Amino acid sequence: MRRRVIFRGKVLPYLLLAPQIAVTLVFFFWPAAQAVRQSLLREDPFGLRSEFVGLENFRAVLADPLYLNAVRNTAVFAAAVAGIALGAALFLAVQADKRIRGAGVYKTLLIWPYAVAPAVAAVLWLFLFHPSIGLIGRALNAAGMAWDYKLDGAQAMLLVIVAAAWKQVSYNFIFFLAGLQSIPASVLEAAAMDGARPAYRFWTVVFPLLSPTTFFLLVVNLTYAFFDTFGVIHALTGGGPGKATETLIYKVYVDGVQNLNFGGSAAQSVILMAIVIALTAVQFRSIERRVHY
Repeated sequence: MRRRVIFRGKVLPYLLLAPQIAVTLVFFFWPAAQAVRQSLLREDPFGLRSEFVGLENFRAVLADPLYLNAVRNTAVFAAAVAGIALGAALFLAVQADKRIRGAGVYKTLLIWPYAVAPAVAAVLWLFLFHPSIGLIGRALNAAGMAWDYKLDGAQAMLLVIVAAAWKQVSYNFIFFLAGLQSIPASVLEAAAMDGARPAYRFWTVVFPLLSPTTFFLLVVNLTYAFFDTFGVIHALTGGGPGKATETLIYKVYVDGVQNLNFGGSAAQSVILMAIVIALTAVQFRSIERRVHY
């Protein structure tokens, strides 16, 4: 006989949720509300005086050519980081899921980079590709290729994209590997018995079954590219050369911390938050329809 258990405590669930609710209110809703309030004000650099200006900060930001340049940089950067990180992680997960000797060691080594802080990851790539002291950078120059990401904007953008994507591959690898291991072997065996070749079997059977994982990681990777790559850009290029790698999140820092334009920086934060929310909503309304759970 099955016994039905009824939890009669009405206060305990709220007490268990209270820490998470408090963290969300203090570290998300309160800063977001402060950013919205500050975006409507014009303040002096010392924060001693403020004046309500309405949407003036937003008009100034949207009319700034440097901000539009940051929008273009962010679009290229986010798309490239998400695409490279997802593609590389999926390829590595498929290879690690095979029956090979030392698979456990390979999986552990592939997960380790996720524990590296973004700024530390940037320093590692700096020591590899610096034109004067980097191992690969010096080798490229010795081979006759003019490599200097401190002067070439395209090279700088390529370097920060690769460094940011490398940092995120391990996170994606964990989820893709878990998704691959959850696919029943009987499904793959049935497809093989029907004569489906490995490549065809992957794209028609395996990848559709990974669509929930892929959709989740797409949202996470785009959010990562928009927000969590500040440390990589700051340590590698500082937004240069000539603002070639200045993304939206980095321009918020430049205008707010370096230029002390608090109102404009807050307006940029609000716009960036709105862009990410809108992008996530579009993904859920369009892409999720093609996801098979």
